[in-house]
This record gives sequence, C-alpha cells and structure tokens, in this order.
Amino acid sequence: MTRLAYLGPPGTFSEEAASRYDASAELLPFATEAAVAAAVESGAADEGVLAIENSLEGSVTRTLDVLLHDSSLSIRHELVLPIEHCLIVRPGTKREQITSVHSHPQSLNQCRKYLEANFPNARQEASLSNAAAVEEILAIEDGAAIGPARAAALHGAEVLERGVQDSPHNKTRFVAVAAEDAAPTGRDKTSVAFAVAHDQPGTLVDVLHEFSDRRINLTKIESRPSREELGIYIFLIDMEGHRSDAPVAEALAAVQSKASFFRILGSYPRSDDA
Repeated sequence: MTRLAYLGPPGTFSEEAASRYDASAELLPFATEAAVAAAVESGAADEGVLAIENSLEGSVTRTLDVLLHDSSLSIRHELVLPIEHCLIVRPGTKREQITSVHSHPQSLNQCRKYLEANFPNARQEASLSNAAAVEEILAIEDGAAIGPARAAALHGAEVLERGVQDSPHNKTRFVAVAAEDAAPTGRDKTSVAFAVAHDQPGTLVDVLHEFSDRRINLTKIESRPSREELGIYIFLIDMEGHRSDAPVAEALAAVQSKASFFRILGSYPRSDDA
C-alpha cells in the first residue's frame, strides 16, 4: 500500500486531493508543506500531495519554496480540485458574535471580499491549515473558521454558510511529489526552474526563444526570489510535453547552457482541468 503524505490534519482540501489521487493509499497527515516533503525524502512516505496553485490567489509560495530550496523531489502528477469554503463556528455561535476568523492564509485570501463585506471588523488569524482552524475555534466563543464542510463534520462544528469564496470558479491545483517523476504518456507537462544573468539585457528573452522557436507551448511562467540577493530571481515555467520528447529535450539542454541555475522539477501527465 502506498504511503501518501499530505498537509493535515484530516479535513483539509489536501486530504481530499490525496484521496482522489490514490483512494487506496494510507494517508499520512503532516503539519507543514516542508514536513510533507521531508517525509517523502526520508522514506517515511512514498509520495506527497501539495497544493501548488490557486485560481484566485496564484501560486502557493510555501510549496514552491520547498521544491526550489529545500527538496530534491520531482513532480509526478497533477490534479485540480474545486474549492468550496464554508463559514464554520462552534455550535450555537451567532454571526453577530464573530470577532475573529481563522484559516490558512490562502483560504483567508480566497474569501477576502466576503470577509470585508460581512465581517469588516473581525480579526483574521492565520492557521497552519483550514482544518486546524476549525479545531482552534471550538475553544473560542466568538471565533469562526473558513474551511471545508468535511472539517466541520469531523470536529462537530457548525456550518453557518457555504460557498463563501470570492468566486464560484475557485480551484486549486495539487501536485504529487516523489523521488522520480512520471514516464511519458503522450499528453504531458514539464515544470522547470532556472536563473539567468540579471545584469545583462535580453537573457530571459533568449531563453524563451528556445521554446517558441520549437513551437513548445508555455502554460505558466513566474518568478520567485533566489534567496541570494535582492533583485535576483528564479524563473519557473510549465510547458506542454515530456522532458524526454525531442523538442522539449533540445530546448531544455539549450536553456541549461545559458542558465546560472537550472533544475527540471518534473514531467507528469497533464490534467484535463489544469
């Protein structure tokens, strides 16, 4: 049986994503994204599931930083999960009593307009996960949590309102990480990270030409701080194709020759919803 690590405790969207990825796996909850990756690297888990991107808030920076700086794991799968956030309270708590709202920072951000309109004076408290937030507010008479209905059911909390996210199209992309990525399927995606000289004009354009000249479609490009000096960034690109496909392999080799830092984060089957 596969041991599958995820951001716990039970009741998180990460748990739901892990269950959808492998319904037969033994699910192992961990407190942080870094702990999920460390469990896989140490052999305590075979794979891990991490949220990497949200349709409202963009990339999950803690996951990106783990993959870039703290881990040698590869992405081997992706899946997209529709996200419905609920306003959750200790049983008996009324809306007018709420003075603080607890959740994972990403979840709070995904409900920003709702909270500003309905609880403009409530403190927003960051939790390690939205399921942990539900546990926290059970001890608070005037607290509320943002999270999935399953977390409320697991902890005996009450759902005051469903669908409080700012958009009905709220989705989160999750990735499964392991020691190795996936074999080619014919419908794949590859993620890479690289850095180029920041004090010379045209270095990023030169890299992008390696893909456009080979008709490789880039589905995402962004940057993250290098953690070296202010103004030095690592670029992250998702592209269609597997790293072993000839055009992709040629482009990646060319990029590596121009980069001061280069890493293939993995090739994996492309989700229909991503």
